[in-house]
Parts: sequence; C-alpha cells; structure tokens
Amino acid sequence: MISGSCLCGEVTYSISATIGDITHCHCSTCRKAHSAAFSSVAAVQAEQFAFLSGEPLVKSYESSPGKLRYFCSGCGSQLYAHRTGLPHYILRLGTLDDDPGVRPVEHIWLSDKAVWFDPKTDGSIPMYQEWADDR
Repeated sequence: MISGSCLCGEVTYSISATIGDITHCHCSTCRKAHSAAFSSVAAVQAEQFAFLSGEPLVKSYESSPGKLRYFCSGCGSQLYAHRTGLPHYILRLGTLDDDPGVRPVEHIWLSDKAVWFDPKTDGSIPMYQEWADDR
C-alpha cells in the first residue's frame, strides 16, 4: 500500500498496487501547473487509487481537450491527471508520502523544457541536505 496527501493534509489517498515507471515531464503545461522545471509522474490504474479523506475538496481543470488535472481546492496541490477514456491516472509524485518502490526512467518533452534547466549539467551543481547557508 502506498499513501499520499496534499500540502494541507485534507486530501489523503492510497494506492493498492505498484505504480508504473517514473517520468519527468517537461511540457509547458506540466511546468506551469506545478510551477517547476518538470513534473514527476507515474501511471496508476484508476481502480487501484482510492481517496481516504477530503474527496469533496478535489476539483479539476481541463488543461487540454480530454485531459483533466485534479487538485486540492484548499491548498492547490496537484494530485493526478486523467485523459478521458483511459484506465489509468497520471499520478503527481510530489504528493506521495511513501516510497513508491520505483525510480525515474526518463525525461520527456525536453523540446519544451524551461530554458534555465539542463538535465545534463544540473546534476553537477552543489547539493545540500538542507539550506545552503544561513537563509
């Protein structure tokens, strides 16, 4: 069992099976929806996803024809997306509370990536376990 929640903690969910491979999507709609260089996502079968609390708070936005993005109306956390007619959700991994047991396998839509992000070189910049200085 894998669990997840939104930023405010009002919406919680569980996944009763293994999720698919993790993908980092760099398309402009994912970047804008998540206010980040990319969105980390994985497929999860709809019947294996269940809300534990807060489902009435979940709202959706149709970002492109047939694709709905679901989010917590309280805090704005993106939870998943769903394309009409498909049996799976596109889970937004930033809301996971547990280790999903899989790791990233690809970056997609690099043709649309943020100009300030380069996946080939950004791994070589300094990394810190917490703040880099006394901010």
